[in-house]
Amino acid sequence: MSYNNILFQVESGIATLTLNRPDSLNSFTSEMHSEIRQALKQVKQDATIRCLLLTGAGRGFCAGQDLNDRAVAPGEAMPDLSQSIKQNYNPLVRALMTLDKPVICAVNGVAAGAGANIALACDIVLAARSANFIQGFSKIGLIPDSGGTWTLPRLAGRARAMGMAMLSGKLSAEQAEQWGLIWQAVDDEKLLDEANSLAAHLATQPTKGLALTKRAINAAGGNSLDQQLDLECDLQYIAGCSHDYREGVNAFVGKRKPEFKGE
Repeated sequence: MSYNNILFQVESGIATLTLNRPDSLNSFTSEMHSEIRQALKQVKQDATIRCLLLTGAGRGFCAGQDLNDRAVAPGEAMPDLSQSIKQNYNPLVRALMTLDKPVICAVNGVAAGAGANIALACDIVLAARSANFIQGFSKIGLIPDSGGTWTLPRLAGRARAMGMAMLSGKLSAEQAEQWGLIWQAVDDEKLLDEANSLAAHLATQPTKGLALTKRAINAAGGNSLDQQLDLECDLQYIAGCSHDYREGVNAFVGKRKPEFKGE
C-alpha cells in the first residue's frame, strides 16, 4: 500500500513507520492518522513482524496536531475536539500500548503536544541529544491529551508532570532520561543506528514473553499488590506454555544460542 504522509517498510522482522510530513514537523492530520491506522493494522496481523520502530523524517519527530487541519473560518462554530481525540488520538495510543510486540520510538527532534505523548506511549524511547519534549497544550488553552495526563505522572511524578503540563517549557532529551521519561539519550548521528540495532535484537527475542511483560507492566499502576501477583501468575502460565520458553530452557541447558520464533 502506498502512503502520502508516512513511510512504512518491513524487513527482517522489523516494521519501520516514519512520520513523513517534514515541512510541518510531521504534525498530525486526519489523513496521516488514517494511514498510521492501516500500517498498525498490518503490524498487528503479520506474525512475521516482531518489533515496531516509530520515528520521524527531517528535523523533528512530531509537532502534534496540525492546527491548519482544524482551521475555523470567522463566524463558524468551534470544532468539537473530543471527536478528533475519540477517532484519532485515543485509538493510536491504545494501539501502541496494547500491541503484542515491542514498540521502539526514535525521537529525532522536537516532540511537542500529542507528538510528545505518542512517543511516551511507546515501550522503549530513544532520543537524539538535540531533541526536546514540549507539552505545549497550556499555550493554547488545552489540556494534555493522547494519554499525557496518564503517562506523565506515572513516569515523572506529580510535581514534574504539573510543571511540564502547566508551563509547557522545553525538556531536553538528557533531562528526560534523568527523569525516567525515556530509556536513553544518544548522540544525534547515532540515533537511528542505535534504534535499528535495538529493534534487530528485539525482533529475535521471545515476542510472546515480551508482549506479556508489556501487559503486566502497563497494568501495574492500576492494580493492588495482590491483583498484580495474581496477574503475574496468570501471565506466567501462558508464557510457560510457549514454544519460546521451551526453546530458551533447552538452549540454556545445551549451552547454545536460542532460536526464538516469537510463539
